[in-house]
Amino acid sequence: MAPLRILCIHGYRQNGSSFREKTGALRKLLKKQVELVYLSAPHSVQQAGNDEASEKENGSGPGPGSDTDPKGWWFSDIQARSFNAQQQCEKSLGLDESVTVVREAVKVQGPFDGILGFSQGAAFVAMLCSLQERKLEPEFSFRFAILVAGFRSACTEHEIFYHVPLQIPSLHVFGFEDKVIPDNMSKELLPSFHDPQILTHPGGHFVPATSAHRQTYQDFLKGFQ
Repeated sequence: MAPLRILCIHGYRQNGSSFREKTGALRKLLKKQVELVYLSAPHSVQQAGNDEASEKENGSGPGPGSDTDPKGWWFSDIQARSFNAQQQCEKSLGLDESVTVVREAVKVQGPFDGILGFSQGAAFVAMLCSLQERKLEPEFSFRFAILVAGFRSACTEHEIFYHVPLQIPSLHVFGFEDKVIPDNMSKELLPSFHDPQILTHPGGHFVPATSAHRQTYQDFLKGFQ
């Protein structure tokens, strides 16, 4: 049985390489079921600023090179080119370019069975699923989505992504001690999906991947193999 191919969308201030390092436990946990393919966002993030806390908490801690070349999928503060998940804004910067990067990845590296996102990446995954469902991105054909520490964008121009519950099967993962994206923010995203599956854990801002979580992941994925 061929493994499911999943496109992985990192969090703010990460990149594809650092996210791969930090999800080593997940890759090991599901190595017989999935192939994880990692993508980097197109926008460079300044090292300093008052934007959302670095997401290097994910996984077993920062690996070699994980703090270099931080990237983001969009900015909530256009002037400062920074991002904070709780920042209210009318317009954002950079989302169209990020959608283009995903579209090209699907063309060149696809097809993919599913898509997985973490934090800002999970919020972006919800938007990508909306574009797919509204048939605005013909290249997209994701059969499922996994959103870890996801949230609804607080930007007014992004409200269009949340008008109708998405039919794509989804697994939402969040921690009760997450200080970057509090669990209530992840819960606010749930109504945007029809019949969302949920995996909670007692920890913070990371992708949980212990033996205690294996069954939930496997049960969700087996419907697509």
